[in-house]
Formats: sequence, structure tokens, C-alpha cells
Amino acid sequence: VPWRWPCSPRRGRAACLPAEQVRAAFLRFFEKRHGHRRLPSAPVRPRGDPSLLFVNAGMNQFKPIFLGTVHPRSELAQHRRVVNSQKCVRAGGKHNDLEDVGKDTYHHTFFEMLGNWSFGDYFKEEACSMAWELLTEVYEIPRDRLYVTYFGGDPSLGLSADEECKDVWLRLGVPASHVLPFPLKDNFWEMGDTGPCGPCTEIHYDHVGGGRNAAALVNQGSPDVVEIWNLVFMQYSREADGNLLPLPQHHVDTGMGLERLVTVLQNKRSNYDTDLFTPILDAIHKGCRVPRYQGLVGDADVGCVNMAYRVVADHMRTLCVCISDGIYPGFSGAELVLRRILRRAVRFCSEVLQAPPGLLASLVPTVVEVLGDAYPELTRNANQIKDIINENEAAFLSSLERGRRIIERTVQQMEPSTNFPAEVAWSLYGSLGFPLDLIDLMLEEKGISLDSAAFNKLALEDAKRKAGGPQAGQAGNTNTHLDVHALAQLRSGNVPVTDDSPKYAYTLGQHGQYEFSPCQATVLMLYRDQSLQKEVGAGHRCGVILDRTNFYAEQGGQDSDQGYMIHLGQQDVLFPVESVHLCGGYVIHEVTAVETLRAGDQVQLFVDEAQRLACMTNHTATHLLNFALRHVLGDSTEQRGSHVTAEQLRFDFDTKGHVTVEQLQQVEQVVQDLIKKNEVVHMAEVPLTLARRVQGLRAVDEGYPDPVRIVSLGVPVESVLTCDSEVAMQTSVELCCGTHLLQTGSVEDLAIISERQLVKGISRVIAVTGGQAKQAREVGQCLAMEVDSVSLRMKQRITSIPEMQSLSKEVGQLTQVVASTAMPQWQRKELQTILKALQRTANTAIKKLELQQAEKKAQILLAKYCNQPVIIDTVPADSLSILMKVVNHLCDKSPGSSVLLLSPQASGEVLCACQVSKNCLPTFSAADWAVAVCTQMEGKAGGSPVVAKGSGNAKGMQGALTTAMEFARSKL
Repeated sequence: VPWRWPCSPRRGRAACLPAEQVRAAFLRFFEKRHGHRRLPSAPVRPRGDPSLLFVNAGMNQFKPIFLGTVHPRSELAQHRRVVNSQKCVRAGGKHNDLEDVGKDTYHHTFFEMLGNWSFGDYFKEEACSMAWELLTEVYEIPRDRLYVTYFGGDPSLGLSADEECKDVWLRLGVPASHVLPFPLKDNFWEMGDTGPCGPCTEIHYDHVGGGRNAAALVNQGSPDVVEIWNLVFMQYSREADGNLLPLPQHHVDTGMGLERLVTVLQNKRSNYDTDLFTPILDAIHKGCRVPRYQGLVGDADVGCVNMAYRVVADHMRTLCVCISDGIYPGFSGAELVLRRILRRAVRFCSEVLQAPPGLLASLVPTVVEVLGDAYPELTRNANQIKDIINENEAAFLSSLERGRRIIERTVQQMEPSTNFPAEVAWSLYGSLGFPLDLIDLMLEEKGISLDSAAFNKLALEDAKRKAGGPQAGQAGNTNTHLDVHALAQLRSGNVPVTDDSPKYAYTLGQHGQYEFSPCQATVLMLYRDQSLQKEVGAGHRCGVILDRTNFYAEQGGQDSDQGYMIHLGQQDVLFPVESVHLCGGYVIHEVTAVETLRAGDQVQLFVDEAQRLACMTNHTATHLLNFALRHVLGDSTEQRGSHVTAEQLRFDFDTKGHVTVEQLQQVEQVVQDLIKKNEVVHMAEVPLTLARRVQGLRAVDEGYPDPVRIVSLGVPVESVLTCDSEVAMQTSVELCCGTHLLQTGSVEDLAIISERQLVKGISRVIAVTGGQAKQAREVGQCLAMEVDSVSLRMKQRITSIPEMQSLSKEVGQLTQVVASTAMPQWQRKELQTILKALQRTANTAIKKLELQQAEKKAQILLAKYCNQPVIIDTVPADSLSILMKVVNHLCDKSPGSSVLLLSPQASGEVLCACQVSKNCLPTFSAADWAVAVCTQMEGKAGGSPVVAKGSGNAKGMQGALTTAMEFARSKL
């Protein structure tokens, strides 16, 4: 039998089943024997799901199918039964294993989920039968070591036990003593607080075996009896009110962790003892200064050496997979979590494993060797992964040293018997990425505690603030987002999906203006408060589903159209269309009904032509920009995301370093050349399989409909589709459903007004077009002239401190204006460089003039007091800085003198500066002297035993001079 292994747990031969073959056999079994379509793993960066930081389960990419929102023409909608091995990360968010990794032998931040799915095809009997066949006949796991669980029912929800599932297992020959019921928390799976859910059946494995009955250990947290496979039967939908409604279509979602399965098949008790980890652990040992990994945990693991091995091995897998999928260590969301993972690995490397910097990056080839065949993107990006890890490790080690200095300084300034301030700890944790446990450890060594309550309060406030952001997964608008039941009702009622092809029905008039034709349509259904309705009264907001529309629904990074609709023949009653959304092939127009709307009404649609044209301009410009960036920065420049609005366009892309001023200029020039050529924008729908063969095709990681729309600049679509054609390499050719100009000349101009790195390796540019670009250039020229004017004045010989200070202030104001004004980014960078140099020049000139003035005043005082041990006087000085320089100069020329000077200001304030001769320390303190004097003037002062400064009120100046002399005499 070709499916059987040459060895198995039954035959007792350890480590004879390589993980690579275990994975391959799973995929081959479902693909070849049971007709599943094999899909590649989705990237671990979730696509279109802001509620997730990382893909954390195999089902994530199929959520649109479960929710019923999948577009009927998309590839995803064609799936009936599929199989894959999905890369998963569980760190941060709801599913977070980060802090547990290393403490035991089975927690991971990265793991592989083997899964098979049925979308409205087979259900419980076939799913259980396939699973049993694979485990017992292909992998030859002894049947007496397997236990299955099923949902035992929940009377409070009106759910009876899943007897159907139980009977399936019994018919497959599983002994009744190995078929066990469990309650809701164990055997009922839910996608979230609302949405598809259903009973599940789990398969557990007894590591001990030997003919014993281990039923009592199932789901009890025993390391001897572990779950290896979960089969979920999605047959309900959890509503917002908590009720369960039957799903219109049943699905199967199964997930089996490869690491646990390999542990079973290789006769191991720890995932880290399998060949998914042992090569990495061996490589760690070669690069560190501690004994080899022994698999110890808890108290037996002296010095946490084995824990460190596990942390580094696990985290390296996660880092490699995430970076290869475009998630780089950063400062928010998934990037922040990855930053913490990397820093945790660095700490264990340096502090526990005593490894030199660079060990982590040296492990990349080993991780690639283990996982690269299954996930080729690891092999392709190996060098980039090493570079990013090295750069971030060096930055963290520098931050650690800086953090230690901050802790030392804070502790020195603290009052005795007080807690370490929470705000300082939070700053270290949030800004420097300083691990909280390391802060605790360092404070413990000094006998100090952190103010945990205050710290937790800061953490809670931060969590609440972030919960309001885009990653909070907030519920969508109940008038525009059709739920699974509404979609099923529309389909069962044979309501056709919306024909939105009229959105592309526009032409260029003979005078170069765009002409948009109105569209006549019929109201098919109304949607309000998550229910389909035939009628909605005046004053209510609702979603309107039409048979056809010329409105563009928000998708592909382009904002939706706005406009209005009218009842046919009633020109004076407008229904404003505020937003447009696409859901399961239906286009939902969000309107406020100014009078009653009914299904069957005939309406006429009018898009806001100015807003649409602006979006078209910016979307076509985005394609030009994408091409130009590749042309200037190289073919490895990949799009990471984009957003097109009527006001501007945003474009995120891979980059190996900062984009230079010259490169920004070159990119703009390439775009302007294409605009001047006034190239025709060719658009056509073609089969997806044919489109993907186009050489040099630009396509982001998205689900595209089939057929798909190709947008090609200057070259007809038929030409780029020709076999072996390379014309697509010389122009912009993209898969895109957006609305575009018909000729590039209508863009008129493009100016990149912002460019910054989001995280290491990903840059974001923001650009404007047409009149806005022209305005940005004009503003840039005006500011350049202002900077030139300041530069000329700076070169003139200025001897007045106030005049130079005024010029310095002008440079500072110009710097702020240049930083915040919309202008070409290349020009902004140039002007910022000039202004930075001018500011340095101004500061140097002011210091020089102040020093000259201070020297003159000091010479007068030296002649007056002739090396007396105490010099106390008043002098005119424009600033505290000058006054301090006079004091310093006096003390330099007369080392035995202690000097205190006051300087009354026109504002009524009195400045104070003093310095004590080193001969008088420690009896005489400058800080105490200044405090005594400034207190007399109802002011404040501070400093060190040698130098101090402060200020006060002029009313108390004479008394202050007396106090100054009395204080000095008492100390000398």
C-alpha cells in the first residue's frame, strides 16, 4: 500500500519519519485520494482582517466563505474542498503564547497548521472517516492510543448532544470507552463573539499506551494525553443577541498542529526533540558557551539554559517566517509584537546562552534548511532576514545599555524607601522596548520595587487607547455589511448580484473632458439594522441593493464613490449616497431616505463627477508611481499596500534603505515623462489564469475575481498577453478593479509630498496630482527663496546678539514650516539639510558673541575685585547663558574666587549664576548658595556643588545680595 510508512510508533523505531514527509503525506492524502484542492499557505500578515495581528489559524483566509461575503466571481468562491499547511503565529492579541514559550516543551509562537476544509460539500461522516483513515492507515498510529471527543450538549442554549458525530465514530470502529462527551468550553468552536460556530470533535493521543484506558486524562491538561486534531462542524451562527441560528450552508474546518503530530510519529515526548527543532538547537549550541540542550524544565533547568534554547529556537522560526512575509520589527501592531519577540530572543542569547552578537542571524540558514522546501519565500529572502535581525539586535543591545543608565540615574535621584516610578518604567518598556521582567530583575538587585499598580494603570490606558484604533476589529455598519443570513436569504430568493459594470462606462469628450453617463436601476432590496426589508420610511439610514449601478464600491484600496439617486421622473427629491460597499457580489449604497424607498422602485444614479475624476486621476497616478519606483529603485521593489482618495494617494513598498533626494527626483521625473507622453490606458477583463502568466505583472497579495481586469499603460492588453511577450516589463501592467483615466496626460503632474519608513524595510510615500501638485511645487519654490534669503543674511557680519538670536528664531520657524507644509519631499529634504546647517551656524555665532561679551564683563569685574575670595555683584546680561559664561570666565581667571552674579532684567526678573572655588568644597555648595539667594527673591534655583543658577523677583534683589555675602562668610 503506497500510503503506509516504512516505520511507525507501532513498530517502535524513533525518528524515522522526517517532518517534511509527514507534512507531504497529509497534503498528498487529501489531494490525491479525496479530491481536495491543494492551496499554498497564506502569508502570516492577515489580508483584509484588521481584527487580527497575525494569521493564527488555517481558517483565517477562508473567513469570507464562512461569513458568506466572498465575491461569487473570486477564486475563493470556487472552492469546495481544499487542503493546505498554514503558517500560524500566536503572539499578541487574543491568542498569545509568547510568555509561555520556553517554560515547557510544547508552547510555540510559530507553528504549522495542517488542515482540510469542506465548503458546503461533505460534513461529519466524511470528515471523521478521512481523519481516522489518515491517522490509523497512513500514519499507522495504534488505534488503542486514540480517543475522540464530541459535544455533549448545552441545555441552557437549547443544544442537544452531537449524537450524529458520536455515531459516526462508533461506526468507524472506535470503542465506546474511547468516545467521550465534553461541554461547550471544550467541544464547541466559535470564530468570535458573533459569527459562524458549531460543535467540534477532537482526536487525542495517549503517549503512554500499553493497553491502558486513559479516558480519564482526556482534556485534563495531562502531558501524557494530548489533542492532535480538531474537526469543527460549522452549522450555526452566533447572533449579536447571543442566539444561535442554523447556517444556510454547513462547512468543515479541521486543524492539526504539525509539531504535535511529528512528536507522535517520531516517538518523542517533546516537540523540541523532533527534527523540526533539533537542527536549530544544534546550531545554537555551536554558537554559544553553555552545555548542549537536554530538554530540562522547571527547577531541573538550572540557570534556565534549556528554556533559553527553546526560546531562541522558537523565536527564530517566527522571525524568519514573519520577515519573509513582510512583517518587520516595528512600533505598532504586529510589528511591535515581532520587535518584542526578537528582543526576547536577543536577551536569552546574550544573558543566558552567553552567545556573542550575531548568533541569531547565523541561525537563519538552518531555519531555511528546515522550512524552506515547504515555504520557498524563506529561501528567497534569507539574506534580507539576516540583515534585519542583525540591525535590530544591534539597536536593542544599544537600548539595553541606555536603559540601564536611565535606571541607575533614576534610582540615584529617588527618595529612600520609595517605589520605582511607573512612568519611567513605562517609558523604558514602550519607547526603548526594555522588557518588563528585566526592569523587575534590575530593581530587585537594588532592593527596590516597581510601582506595579501605577504601571498597570498606564498599561490599561494604553490598551484602551489602542482598542479604539483600526486593529480593534470594530463591528461594521449594520446598514452596509450584509451578514451570512442576509446573504443566504438574498441567494435563496434568487436576488441577482449587482451588475456594477456601468462604473466603467465613461468617455472622453471632444474637448478632453470626461463624460459620465447616468445609470437607471431597480431597487431589489433594502437593508437596515441587519435585516432585509422591502420598505424603509423617510428619515432612516439604510443600505440600498440595486440590480445595477455605476457607483464604485470601496475596494482595492480606492475610496467609494459618492453622489445621489432620484426616483425616476422625480428630479426634485435627491437621496444622497454617502458610501458604497461590496459584499458577496451585492453592491450596497448607504443612503438616508428623504422619503419612503421600496423594493421595485425605479431610480436613476448620479456619481459625484469631481470626486470620481479625482479618484481616477490618483489611481492611475498610483500605477505610474509603482512603475517609477521599480524603475528607479530596482525590480525587487514590491508594493505592500496603497490607498487612493480624491485628495491624495498613499503607497507602501519594500525598500532596502532610505530613499535619497536624488531617487525621489528621479521617480517624479519618470512619472512626469509618462504623463507628457499621454499614453493610452488600456483596460480589459481576462481569465485569471491567463493574466497571471504576464511577465513582470504587478499584483499585490489580494483575492482577485475571475475574470480579472488588467490595466496596461501604453500597450494593448492583447499584446501583454502574447506568449513570451516582454513588453509588460517596460511599462506598468497591473491587475486592478479600480477606475482609471483613459489617458495619462490627464494626471497633469505628480508631486511626492511625504516619504518615510514605516518600519525597517518598508517605506510609505504620499503624493498629490494635478493642481495640488502644482500648488505644492509653488509653495516649495517660495520656501526655497525664503531659505536663500536667510542664508544670505547669515553670511553678513552680525555683531549684535539680539539680531543673531532673531535670525536663529527665524531659522527655527522656517524649519517648522518646511516640515509641515505640503511640498515636494525631495525639496523638503534639501531645505531641511540647509536649515539644519544654518541653525548650527547661528548657534555657534551666538555662543561666540556671548563669550566675547562675557569676557569683556569678566575683565571689568577682575579689575574691580582683584582675585578676592568672594565676588558678589550685579551685571547687565541679556540671558542666563551669558551670565553663566561671565561667572565661568571669572573663575577661570581667578581660580581661588567663589563668584555669584545677579542680573536684573527689564521684565522685573533677576537672573542668578554662581560658581564655588574647588578649594572651598565640600563645605561650600554652589547649589545651596543659589537656593538661599533666590529664595530671598521668591524664586527657585538648582545645580551642583560647583555651579548653580536660578532666578527671582527684582523686589528682593538688595536683600538677596546681603544674603549672598552672609551665606558665603558662614561657609568660609
